[in-house]
Amino acid sequence: MSLDPSARIHPSAIVEDGATIGPDCEIGPFCVIGPEVTLGRAVVLKSHVVVTGWTEIGDETVIFPFSSIGEVPQDLKFKGERTQLIIGKRNRIREHVTMNTGTAGGGGVTRVGDDGLFMAGCHVAHDAQIGNNVILVNQVAVAGHCILEDNVLIGGLSGIHQFVRIGRGAIVGAVTMVTNDVIPFGLVQAERGRLEGLNLVGLKRRGVSRADITALRAAYQALAQGEGSFLERAQRLDDDTDSDYVRDITRFILAASDRSFLTPS
Repeated sequence: MSLDPSARIHPSAIVEDGATIGPDCEIGPFCVIGPEVTLGRAVVLKSHVVVTGWTEIGDETVIFPFSSIGEVPQDLKFKGERTQLIIGKRNRIREHVTMNTGTAGGGGVTRVGDDGLFMAGCHVAHDAQIGNNVILVNQVAVAGHCILEDNVLIGGLSGIHQFVRIGRGAIVGAVTMVTNDVIPFGLVQAERGRLEGLNLVGLKRRGVSRADITALRAAYQALAQGEGSFLERAQRLDDDTDSDYVRDITRFILAASDRSFLTPS
């Protein structure tokens, strides 16, 4: 075990031999830390937190009580292979959150970026790739192999189907089931998710220029009503646009995917 002398560990916590505990960490009562766990600087485990598996947690991340981080995947194909969970810096992982390691068939790594907020009861499944500044509201379930890009917000009690991609800056309303890919900056809502516009509030809050927002609105209309297939419309937009934000959408659509798309209504 590698234990920085500045770390504070409650006497009731269990830290197994082999774990690496960085400087200024705080491990609260009744936590359990497995032998392949690495905690960065100033990581805080409030109490009753289990961190196991081959798991790395970045600096200043805070994990609240009764979370289970780094357990094996909920996948019947998993046969005990050594896979990993990597969590970035400054995340807030609230009560009863579960995050699993990857599977050999899915690349072997579940990855969470920096500065995320994972509210109570969320689940991040095997091989998911979560970007920076992502917010999962209470009881969101992200299935295996999903990709959530930066600045995505998922409303409470929503579910994301396996292999779905959600582009950066998109927002999904509460109590929504998302079964197909969501374009960057998209707005999805309804019980069976429908793409109903752009996340204009999020764009304005991030200081996106009026010109880029106008270009995004025009691009959305072209995707909804233009000639040809959805992919053909995206290709024409990619050829014609001068907006980097529009190109984010077109390149997302033209990239390889295991799912179809939620298309503009």
